[in-house]
Amino acid sequence: MLLAIDIGNTSVKLGIFDGDRLMHTWTLATGIHRTPDEYGTFLLGLMEHQRLLPSSVEDAVLCGVVPPLISVFVDLCQKYLQHKPLVVEAGVKTGIRIQVDNPREVGTDRVVGAVAAHHLYEKPVIIIDFGTAITFDVISLDGDYIGGVICPGMNVALEALFARTAMLPRIELTPPQQVIGKNTVSAMQSGMVLGYTSLIEGMVKRIEGELGSKSLVVATGGYAHQMARGTSAIDVVNPDLVLTGLRLVYERNKRDDT
Repeated sequence: MLLAIDIGNTSVKLGIFDGDRLMHTWTLATGIHRTPDEYGTFLLGLMEHQRLLPSSVEDAVLCGVVPPLISVFVDLCQKYLQHKPLVVEAGVKTGIRIQVDNPREVGTDRVVGAVAAHHLYEKPVIIIDFGTAITFDVISLDGDYIGGVICPGMNVALEALFARTAMLPRIELTPPQQVIGKNTVSAMQSGMVLGYTSLIEGMVKRIEGELGSKSLVVATGGYAHQMARGTSAIDVVNPDLVLTGLRLVYERNKRDDT
């Protein structure tokens, strides 16, 4: 079995693969000050709940956008699973070309997601990742990563409204019954949920306009299912896109090493 780890700014997603089948997934809160032992305790407890022994994990692969936690999870894998994980970073074979000004600026999670999207869908893809930031990643028919868009995530924007205004409350991100809000909460829900829906639809239209063709739009990340229900611009929801990409990158590098 293979353990895949995606270290994000808000959460850490873990998955156990048996061959190409994703058997289990778990999500932990990202804690910059947590130690390998703390994360290891969480992981072992989650595995025990699924009746998985640490010895059943034959290897591990990880990517992350929180540099201090990379070494934490490397240490965790070595101490608790007796494997040094493959860390997706510069020099690791991904099978795709990064066609941007500075390829090193592209987060490894976005690269890994592009690997999975090209493998799974074999057509031009726009990946929308609803994370701490909302990112749009554009993948060509040939599997090239040709660029993207970065926007503030929904929780980031909502927290900014609450923190920087005197009279706006924290709200639940649920769709309002109508665009024109009749009170503060419904007005904020309209601005957040419907406003971001309009952002998605508008950005997809602009990206496809620059490409000159239609693309498959794939959503992933925390609010993917919720946002997909409110717009026809999203074609597919795949919450495990990055984990799948990690497996594919792992297999490519292990195969090339043999």
